[in-house]
Amino acid sequence: MTTTIQTNTTAASSASRAFQLSLSALLGLFVIGFVGFSHMEIAHNAAHDYRHSMAFPCH
Repeated sequence: MTTTIQTNTTAASSASRAFQLSLSALLGLFVIGFVGFSHMEIAHNAAHDYRHSMAFPCH
């Protein structure tokens, strides 16, 4: 019975990690897509120095 409980916990943990990874990837795509290519000056300037330090082209 202990093995069954550990297996279920591992499966739930794995699903949780996949969900977190998916949300992180979507957040990253949003940040790069919105802030990285935004024509709004305030959004562009908010992350300007960080983008240049990470070699992300913004001009």
